[in-house]
Amino acid sequence: MKRSEKNPAKELYSQLRTLTCERLWNEEVPKFNRAIPGEREKMAALIRAVGVVFSESGAPEDRDRARPWLRALLHDPSEKVRRYAAAALPKIGAGEAEESDLLALLKGAESAREKKFVAQSLEKIGGKATLRQIGSTEAPIGLRTLQKVTASVARSERPSTLRIDRVLSEIAGLQIHLRCRIGLERILRDEIQSNPAARMKFPMAHVEPGLVAVRPQGPFTLGDIYAMRCFASAAFVLGSTEEAHDVESVARLIVSPLSRRIFSAFTDGAIRYRIEFVSKGHQRAAVREVSNRAFELCPEILNDPRDAPWTIEILKLMGGSSLELKPRFVPDPRFAYRQGDVPAASHPPLAACIARLAGKLDGEIVWDPFCGSGLELVETALRGGVSSVCGTDICAEAIDVARRNFAAAHCKGVSATFVHSDFRRLPDGERIATESISLIVTNPPMGKRVPIHDLRGLIDDLFATAAETLRPGGRLVFVNPTAAVPPQSLKLQSRQAIDLGGLECRLEKYLKIERR
Repeated sequence: MKRSEKNPAKELYSQLRTLTCERLWNEEVPKFNRAIPGEREKMAALIRAVGVVFSESGAPEDRDRARPWLRALLHDPSEKVRRYAAAALPKIGAGEAEESDLLALLKGAESAREKKFVAQSLEKIGGKATLRQIGSTEAPIGLRTLQKVTASVARSERPSTLRIDRVLSEIAGLQIHLRCRIGLERILRDEIQSNPAARMKFPMAHVEPGLVAVRPQGPFTLGDIYAMRCFASAAFVLGSTEEAHDVESVARLIVSPLSRRIFSAFTDGAIRYRIEFVSKGHQRAAVREVSNRAFELCPEILNDPRDAPWTIEILKLMGGSSLELKPRFVPDPRFAYRQGDVPAASHPPLAACIARLAGKLDGEIVWDPFCGSGLELVETALRGGVSSVCGTDICAEAIDVARRNFAAAHCKGVSATFVHSDFRRLPDGERIATESISLIVTNPPMGKRVPIHDLRGLIDDLFATAAETLRPGGRLVFVNPTAAVPPQSLKLQSRQAIDLGGLECRLEKYLKIERR
């Protein structure tokens, strides 16, 4: 079709798509029902519009009255009408009766195209009845449909959960990749090495930008891994392929003895995973090929992206691919205290890194001038030694979220104060006394998601306020997005560049020195 030519079916759908459920049902559906068969084919876009509009804006009673109409259209003489009805039914919700109708239609389908459309609908609503048809010469179902329906049934009958307390005993050849933001590797490495239990269980194999690799030396649980707070994600290395598009090798790694041991040890219920091609987009065709072959090799391991507890990441290598198996905890058990979030708030592992870099002393009095959702204060308090915390922020919502997050963290013995205010201009009656703070931890706004009129001036004011409020020996630990120079009373102790999603900043630690 030339670009100048218009598609009547698409134009009709675009028009119908803007109508309400009431107008579609009371005006357009009667017109369709009165039309002769040839005309109905030209009006098939109405069926699609009903499915979409009724699913998006229709009330339950709207969908209930549309459902029998769509079911009746599955018996229409026109294959096109039947196909459109089959595609629309799952959108408005379907059950066993609709599944039975679709299976009957599959048996009598006139063309491969019709079978394909009906199978796609069964992928969405199919259940036990569809599984019983598997292998039937009357209703052949493809591998993709079989896997999707199997996963759907398994999801409803055996919900999948990760067991953080289960032990993986067979560890031969296993390597774990702990990923973090580029620039935070040293802090993550130090977290492992400073903990005797972690150091013994997970000695380091190597360190590279954004990654610390460890090799377990004995049985362990997911809880042992997630006792560490400074990594963003953990993944088990399944292996690599020498060719970039080697479907067979990738599928065999997914169902390898190593992956089966990990899946079995840490999963309750059906084993379900999703595939992600890192840095290569969705790759739907490749996902379909790989997952279908893996399902052929091992039907107990199901590709099912819907709330799957596992992700298999396929990373591009020179000429080949590397596969990593990641547990998907929602929420992350380390940060279950998060009751809410606000724009530009820290990622929890970054907050944990800031708290670790700060170190700890007994009786700490901690302040976060830009507290956001309060994560830096929570992570600092959880490390111990903290007497009180104070958070200020110009956003009232942030203060409310920070209060709730801190309360949910149950930091015993730590008093907390949160003030809705610019840190430079506290309300009357609120004042941070000179040389009263032992530690300032913060991740100030960078101006990307929350506009900042004068970012350099803001950081200059932070330095000046820190120099005034920190006691001698107190520390300032923060992410610095500028080249601002601190007063002489703040001595730089460490500085490391970190990548915050394409924005390079510096994680800096300063010590307040004695006045001379």
